[in-house]
Amino acid sequence: MTTAPSQAAELHRRSVVADTHNDLLCAVTARPVDQWAAFFREQWLPQLLAGGVNVQVLPVFIDDTYRPEGALRQTLRMIEAAHRIAAGNADAVRLCRDGAEVDAALDDGRIALVLALESAPGVAEDVELLETLYRLGVRIASLAHFGRTPLADGSGEDAAGSRLTRAGVAALAEMERIGMMFDISHLGAAGVDHVLELASRPVIATHSSARALRDHHRNLTDDQVKATAANGGVVCVNFFAPFLHESDYTLDRLVDHIEHLADVAGLDHVGLGPDFVQEVMADTTPPCCAHPVIEGVRTDQFLPGLEGPAGLPLVTEGLLRRGWADGDVAGVLGGNVLRLFRDGLGQPAS
Repeated sequence: MTTAPSQAAELHRRSVVADTHNDLLCAVTARPVDQWAAFFREQWLPQLLAGGVNVQVLPVFIDDTYRPEGALRQTLRMIEAAHRIAAGNADAVRLCRDGAEVDAALDDGRIALVLALESAPGVAEDVELLETLYRLGVRIASLAHFGRTPLADGSGEDAAGSRLTRAGVAALAEMERIGMMFDISHLGAAGVDHVLELASRPVIATHSSARALRDHHRNLTDDQVKATAANGGVVCVNFFAPFLHESDYTLDRLVDHIEHLADVAGLDHVGLGPDFVQEVMADTTPPCCAHPVIEGVRTDQFLPGLEGPAGLPLVTEGLLRRGWADGDVAGVLGGNVLRLFRDGLGQPAS
């Protein structure tokens, strides 16, 4: 099936586009403090606008060099960077704390920014700090990256078969109480299952693809995808090429993952979590080790045209070429995430 570029461009333009994982705060905080807002405006805002991004989740990811002693300090620096980005670019973006604020930003023609914690090393077992970070605007959190934390094991530790620790169970309960959404991406397989057993509120996988198509521990099994959908959550597809296929790094392989997740979870439970890391890694990785191998894959492999946010209209084109209906495409682009945020973001338990 052929699709006119103008048809795809028009659909993309009038759809809400939500990116649930962009590590741009890492690049911003690598600059001097007085450049944070301007660097975002010059380097990232044009890309987000070119890609039609309306909702941008900003994860707070703490590099190993800050762990453990400096993790909380760097967490606070990155949160401060998000606030300075919003204050210095108030005509274009708004830092949002709930679904109503997201809608208000969209109505104003601004990009809604949502703060998230990736792995939460600054919290560790001090679960009470989640409420502190909530007060600072954080609305989504995960409990692990690739390795082990006091709360849970990351997917790189799958051989241990570990569920959430006692502190991890307490963290999940606290997040549900205060209205912070739980992110299952990067969590070990047994931990994902544990969360889905315990969770009483919808969860999100901010950047995970389908393990049935690419057997890598960073991806979710069909059973986990089904359980996330049954929980009311959304699985947002990771664009990182080695997590999609062993060698065929093309848009078609990304669309394969989107279609598979939609078949397994249902069309209302799939979104986009691109994890655009090429520019971030170039900005933050010393030349000595610019292309390391992490978790068995090289980190310099990307989908052509989808190295950054400006390429997002290609996803709309790819889905339309597969015969998707306009409304279903719009749901995957951001409608499903927007519904999730409207229903649960920043909403304390009643």
